[in-house]
Amino acid sequence: MNYNITASLVLFKTDIEEIENVLDILTRSKLNLKIILVDNSPTRILEKQIPVNQNLEYIFSGANLGFGTAHNIAIAKSMKDSEFHLVLNADVDFKVDILEEIYAYMKEHQDVGLLGPKIHNPDGSHQYSAKLLPAPANLIVRRFVPIKSLQEKMDFEYEFKFFNFDRIIEVPYLTGCFMFMNCKALKEVGGFDERYFMYPEDTDLTRRIHQFSKAIYY
Repeated sequence: MNYNITASLVLFKTDIEEIENVLDILTRSKLNLKIILVDNSPTRILEKQIPVNQNLEYIFSGANLGFGTAHNIAIAKSMKDSEFHLVLNADVDFKVDILEEIYAYMKEHQDVGLLGPKIHNPDGSHQYSAKLLPAPANLIVRRFVPIKSLQEKMDFEYEFKFFNFDRIIEVPYLTGCFMFMNCKALKEVGGFDERYFMYPEDTDLTRRIHQFSKAIYY
């Protein structure tokens, strides 16, 4: 069966209420959509609470494979069956019409391989999900130099804090909580690099998609 969108969520002892919330949003879409849950938890306890059906697949990985490797299980299926693939975190909340708006935009702009929408924190503040590719200094200061003034100075450019985020821009790096991708681009790059367990894999995937198409902040 061919889908407009496949969406994958990676679970690890995830709160069932978070899962139910995001499933409720996705299943209300008017698009032909399939959801694939890849569970990295140590037991199958979540499986008993998930209403599996034709458009909702549960996969128990049997190990904590990491973010990218687990999503790649779903991406491999998506590239066969779908136009677009959405990598989504379970704790993301959004209105279903946003998904349909993004789908329409991506259908019209086939030169875009990856799209990330504007994201807000729970308190309503802007989350800086569009970034520059990190330089070694960014990584070192963030992890090992707990000097707030220095971190803020380096993050000002790294996180585009000088930019007006009310318009669409092409960016070198989008974070992995909501990555909407054209499956044609995914076929070119082959999904996430499984050498990364967590965090740098979204940076790397954005960089590689950029070699074949656009990655934009919407």
